[in-house]
Amino acid sequence: MNNYIFCLVIFIVLLLKMILNILQAWTIKSNNKKLPSMFANYITLNEHQTAAKYNIAKLNLNLWQIVFEAIIMILFTVGGGIEFINNVVSKYINTSSLSFGVAVMILYFLINAILNLPFAYISTFYIETKYGFNKTTRLLFIVDLLKGLMIGAVVVIPLLYLVLWLMNTMGSSWWLWVFATIVGFNILVMMIYPVFIAPIFNKFEPLDDENLKVKINKLLNTIGFKSKGVFIMDGSKRSSHGNAYFTGIGSAKRIVFFDTLIKKLTPEQILAVLAHELGHFKKKHIIKQIIMNFIIMFIMLFISSHLLLEPIFYSSLGVTTINTANGLLLLMIVFNLVELPLAPLMSYLSRKNEFEADEFAIKYTNKNDLIDGLMKLYKDNASTLTPNKYYVKFYYSHPPASERIKALELLN
Repeated sequence: MNNYIFCLVIFIVLLLKMILNILQAWTIKSNNKKLPSMFANYITLNEHQTAAKYNIAKLNLNLWQIVFEAIIMILFTVGGGIEFINNVVSKYINTSSLSFGVAVMILYFLINAILNLPFAYISTFYIETKYGFNKTTRLLFIVDLLKGLMIGAVVVIPLLYLVLWLMNTMGSSWWLWVFATIVGFNILVMMIYPVFIAPIFNKFEPLDDENLKVKINKLLNTIGFKSKGVFIMDGSKRSSHGNAYFTGIGSAKRIVFFDTLIKKLTPEQILAVLAHELGHFKKKHIIKQIIMNFIIMFIMLFISSHLLLEPIFYSSLGVTTINTANGLLLLMIVFNLVELPLAPLMSYLSRKNEFEADEFAIKYTNKNDLIDGLMKLYKDNASTLTPNKYYVKFYYSHPPASERIKALELLN
C-alpha cells in the first residue's frame, strides 16, 4: 500500500509539472502573432515569433524529460533499481565496508547521468543549433563530460566517504556532523571554484579594454566593492548566449562577463548590467541565499535523521536492503519531489531580489542604459516576452521582461 502512495505522489508531481509546461507553451503560442507594444522599438515581430518557436521547442523536450525522469524514479525505487545496484556491487565489494556504500551511490549517479545524456545532446545539437545558438562541437561536448567526471571523482568521492563514515560512527547526532561537513565543503568550493575549477572548462582573461576598465573600476570604487578583478570568459566557444555573474566569496570574488555579452552591449549598458550584479552584493542577496540554503539543508537533515530509523521508509520506496547509502539515495529522491511545492516561494524571493538589484543599479547608472541592455539580452537570448503567469510563479528566478521593464520605467 505504501508503494502505491509513493507512486501517487510521483504522479501528482509529474501531472503538475506537465500542466505548467503545457500552460507555458500554450500561452507563448497564443501570443506569438502580435508583438507587445512595449517591445516594438527593440524587437521585430519575426524575432518575437522565432523566440516563441525556440521556447516551445525547449518546453516540448522538457515535457518528455519530466515524464522520463518520473519513470526512472519509479524504476529505481519500487521497480527494484537500487536493490539491483546493491546486488551488483555486493559481488565485488564487502557489503560492510564504506567502499560498498560509495560504489552504490557512484553507480547510481552514473546511470542517472547516462540516462539523461540524450536530452542534453538533443538540446545542444538540435534545438540550440537549429536556432543559431550552439557553438559546441561534439568533441567539446565529450571533453566537457569527461572533465565533469574527473572533477566529480576527485571532489565527490572523498565527500561521500566522509559523509557515510560520519553517519556510521557518530550515532544519533550524525546529521549535525554531516551538516557541518556540507557547509564547510560548500564554502570551500565557493572559494576554489573561480581559481581552480572554472578554468578547467573556460578561459578567463583580464578585461583588456582600458577605457571600459577605468569606468568599471570607478563604479566599483564608488559602490565600495573589492574583487580579484574583472574577467572575460570565452562563453562563445559553447554558445552565443550572453551573461554576466559574480563568482567566489571573500577574497576570491571575481566579476565575469561572457565575451558574447561584451560584444553585444555598449560600455554604458555593460556598466548598468554590472551595477545590477553589484546590487545583489550590496543588498546581501548572495549571503541571504546561502544562509537560506543552509537552513533548508539543516531542516532536511534533521528530518532525515528520523526517517532513516524507520524500516517502513525503505520498504515504502521499494528497498529492502537497509544501509546508509540506500538511505541517502532515497532521501535525495524524496526531497527532489518536495522541491516543487517550495518552488513558488523560492522563485518569488529570487524575483524580489532582481527588482531590488535593478533599483540599486539605477542609483549609479542611467536606467535607460539598463533597459536597453536588458532588451538586447532578451532579444539575443530569444527569451519569451509572454510567459504564463503560473509558470512564472514556479520557475522564474527573474521577473518576466514586461514586469521588469515596467518596474524600471516607474523608478526615478
